[in-house]
Amino acid sequence: MNIGIFSDTYYPQLNGVATSIRTLAAGLRKKGHNVYIFTPWDPRTPEVDEPDVFRIPSMPFLFLKNYRAGLLCPPHLAKKIRSMHLDIIHTQTEFSLGFFGKFISTTQGIPMVHTYHTMYEDYVHYIAGGHIISQEMAREYSKFFCNATTDVIAPTKKTEDLLQSYGVTTPISVIPTGIDTSHFSRENFSTEEILALRHALGLEKDTPVVLSLGRVAKEKSIDTVLKAMPALLEKLPNAKMIIVGEGPEKENLGVLAKNLGIEEHIIFTGGRPWAEIGKYYQLGDVFCSASVSETQGLTFAEAMAAGIPVIAKDDPCIQNIIDHRKTGLLFEVAEALPDLLYQVLTDASLHSGLSAAGMEKMKELSAEAFCTCVESLYEKILESGIRPEKVSPPAIPLVIGAKAVKKITKFPRRFVENKFHYPKQLAKFLPYFNKFK
Repeated sequence: MNIGIFSDTYYPQLNGVATSIRTLAAGLRKKGHNVYIFTPWDPRTPEVDEPDVFRIPSMPFLFLKNYRAGLLCPPHLAKKIRSMHLDIIHTQTEFSLGFFGKFISTTQGIPMVHTYHTMYEDYVHYIAGGHIISQEMAREYSKFFCNATTDVIAPTKKTEDLLQSYGVTTPISVIPTGIDTSHFSRENFSTEEILALRHALGLEKDTPVVLSLGRVAKEKSIDTVLKAMPALLEKLPNAKMIIVGEGPEKENLGVLAKNLGIEEHIIFTGGRPWAEIGKYYQLGDVFCSASVSETQGLTFAEAMAAGIPVIAKDDPCIQNIIDHRKTGLLFEVAEALPDLLYQVLTDASLHSGLSAAGMEKMKELSAEAFCTCVESLYEKILESGIRPEKVSPPAIPLVIGAKAVKKITKFPRRFVENKFHYPKQLAKFLPYFNKFK
């Protein structure tokens, strides 16, 4: 099969969506399929990019640092996409590149699968503090997008129930995102290598470390873990918390740590390259997260694969992998967190038991099983003959030239002041977006 994956987020950005796409693409290619990834260009993109990754001209997303919004497709890439003879389009986000994927689907008559990764009602605070986009609007848009696809992939039953509550009527397939457990195995790293990284961060060999890894954002509730640190430090004065990742909440968390009087015990590493993430997991003696905004929670699974005991806020999205006091620890109220952290960091038997059980559990969430399930869904759709009605493109340019791209990316203020009418152009695509089957 020739498969086109369209996403607004991909490496070098570090998040669950990027990880899921990379895992899926690698697994499908291993099975002999051709996989092409379309995503916005990022200034941090390495000079030598991954094969079959096509970067769309982009501009900074106005409300979220380090994220990019894709612009219209340049002529050479539009021509290239037609020559690929795509069998399946798989969108992974609902905005610029998701919209572009749907446009290709309807103008070329290609079935479109969509993975719903993000509960957007938990993210509306990024747009003018939630005063422009409401939670109800986020729910309606999610319904609108998902109902314009051939099939929706939900990573968990929690996500399926959520989408059905929104009014999504498109068939939903629950397929948990798999992980390449070998990437996170502690056997990949020598004791000397981990010790050198600890020393580079100012940690001793025996320093107890609470680890947070992922996007540093409000909805991740990292502040809940920070607020548990003073009580933990009363019993373990040398404990440290390491926060690995980038995001808009870093400054606020730094202020909170200072107000709590624990700034010397908190270390921010910033975002790290994907190739180093497995090693950074090995810094932790316990991985802790209070987030309930996940659709699956891949960082929990990655930590377990790395042999790091996990403490998490109880949530339906992780009930399939974390069994309290067997494969991890769960808490319902923040007041219980300091004691759970202390138990894991001081009880060697509990620590080793959770570590071993977590690694064993992750064997069930293999990348191979994930890719096989997605491949089977593609095959079922193609065998059914379901295809969107092919619609002629609108009488406005789908593509823009390199000079126009350069002008747009140089002057984002024109976008803000509405002098550049890209949003108005997108509005003209809506009738074509709604054409389905």
